[in-house]
Amino acid sequence: MTNRSHHGTALPNSRRKLVRALFASATVAAILSAAGCSKSDDKSQASATPSNVTLTSAQKQHIRIYKVAPSIFHKTVETTGAVDFDNDQSTSVLAPISGPVSQLLVSPGEYVKKGQPLAIVDSPDYATAVSTYRATVATAQTDRRLANMDKDLLAHQGVAQREEAQAQTDAVTAEGNRDAARQALIALGVDPRTVNAVRKGRMVLRIEGVIRAPIAGTVVEKLISPGQLLQAGTTACFTVADLSRVWVNAQLFGDDLSSVRVGDTAEVDTGIGDKKLSGVVDNISALVNPDTRSVVARVVVKNPQDFLKKQMYVRVLLKSHQQSDGLLVPVSSILRDDENLPFVYVVQRDASFARQHVTLGYRTGDRYDIASGLKAGNRIVVDGGIFVQFMQSQ
Repeated sequence: MTNRSHHGTALPNSRRKLVRALFASATVAAILSAAGCSKSDDKSQASATPSNVTLTSAQKQHIRIYKVAPSIFHKTVETTGAVDFDNDQSTSVLAPISGPVSQLLVSPGEYVKKGQPLAIVDSPDYATAVSTYRATVATAQTDRRLANMDKDLLAHQGVAQREEAQAQTDAVTAEGNRDAARQALIALGVDPRTVNAVRKGRMVLRIEGVIRAPIAGTVVEKLISPGQLLQAGTTACFTVADLSRVWVNAQLFGDDLSSVRVGDTAEVDTGIGDKKLSGVVDNISALVNPDTRSVVARVVVKNPQDFLKKQMYVRVLLKSHQQSDGLLVPVSSILRDDENLPFVYVVQRDASFARQHVTLGYRTGDRYDIASGLKAGNRIVVDGGIFVQFMQSQ
């Protein structure tokens, strides 16, 4: 049968031989090319694994070697915190009496003494308490006078013993009512001069309800305004705080919690100039914040000139008193590979230098605690590691 092309035309024998030869050579070339690529890939993979570096005596003058040894250190936990009032030295001032506010006597930021008036209230409670005290004073005086008269009459058999005993009971009851009424005035913050005037029977021309500072400190919040109607024991009027000492609530996460104890010292950095304040951890919360998954370490800080303000964010360094041990190496010894993994150069028995990947732990100052990858006695490059890395890439 005659060979034909796809157009139906017969090919000469000489041309058919040429086509077969070209096809065979193309197949061989493809096989060789594939084999060449495989060898090239093997070479690239082999070159991806760095070999040890050997330096001359002159080149070794550019590096410094450090012998790894166990170390004891104290961890310093760096975190953030927020300033709050010392709740042991601050209080919310509730209205002791009901009625409308007639006058405010202080402003936020003002320092007040204990017992100093903060606001004036037109209060019927106040007037009623003063009137009650006046009446109980008069009743107590009268009943005591009658009890003394009956006691004298009993000595001369002028009254029965039963009547004298009843008079004594009435006098004691009246005096108890008087003392209770006086205590009610004190609780309402009535001026002691007004109490004494009523006790002595003098007239008090103007009876004003007064809200007084329960402690000495700074008025940090004013929560009422003139004309506002107050409810006794319910309406919060002011917040007074002693700002000479504040709390800083520092956030602890994960492993940091095991490093901090009550009594550890702390340094608070406000970020304003070089202002740093010292403090002490006095409480670690027993609860985890469900939003941040953190635990609060409360730091008590002295606050000269009221520098720290509530809700101010600060940087906190908590210095643990608890000892820790590990393998500390200088930060300068840590290098990074192409995948950003940390490694060091370790001196081998043949005096060459080999890469050793490490796991970095806690950092204290200019040293890292190596969690894994090294052991005591290893000699590593701490200065000149970049030079060794350069020589390894040649």
